[in-house]
Amino acid sequence: MNIKAMKFRRRREALTDYKKRFRLVKSGIDRIVVRKTNKRIIAHAVRYTEKGDQTIAFADSNELRKFSWPSNSNRGTAYLTGMLLAKKLKEQGPSKEYILDIGITSPVKNSIPFVFAKGCVDAGVKVRGTFEMDSNIYDYSNTKYVQELKGKDAEAYKRQFSGLLEKKIEPEQMHKLFTEVKAKIK
Repeated sequence: MNIKAMKFRRRREALTDYKKRFRLVKSGIDRIVVRKTNKRIIAHAVRYTEKGDQTIAFADSNELRKFSWPSNSNRGTAYLTGMLLAKKLKEQGPSKEYILDIGITSPVKNSIPFVFAKGCVDAGVKVRGTFEMDSNIYDYSNTKYVQELKGKDAEAYKRQFSGLLEKKIEPEQMHKLFTEVKAKIK
C-alpha cells in the first residue's frame, strides 16, 4: 500500500508557495507584501518573528478615497497605494531596506506589484530590486483614447466609464487627478 503525503492546504489551494516564502523569510529582510483583489490593492510591511509575522505598516487602496481618488484595482491605484505605504513606513522612523513579496503572482513587467513597488521607491523607501517601468506607466487614463471613444461611440464611452461618471469625475481628467493625489500624499 502506497501512502502519499498530503500537501499543506494553502499549497493545495494554490494560495502559498512555501519554498518561495521560506527563501524570503530566510533572507532576514522585512518584506513588503502586496496583493491585488478585484476591487482593491492591499499591502503590508511584514517582519518575521518566531511567533508569526508581525505587521509593521498597512495600506489599502480604499484609503485613497480620503484624497478623492476613485479606488479601483489598477496601475494608477497601485502606484498611489505604494506611496501611501511608504509614507506610513517613513512616519515610523528611519528607512530600512525591504524585499518585495508578490506571492504566487507571476512577475510580469509593468504589472500591479511592480508598479506598487515603484510607488514605494519614488516615495523614498528602499525596496530591493530594480523596477524599470515604461514611460507611460503613470498615465492612468489614455486621454487620447478616451476622447476618441467619446467622439466615436458615446454609448460605449458611458458604459466603459460609468463608475467614474457616476462619481462626477471626467475620465479625460484622470491624469490631472492622479498628479493632484500624488502631491497630497507626499
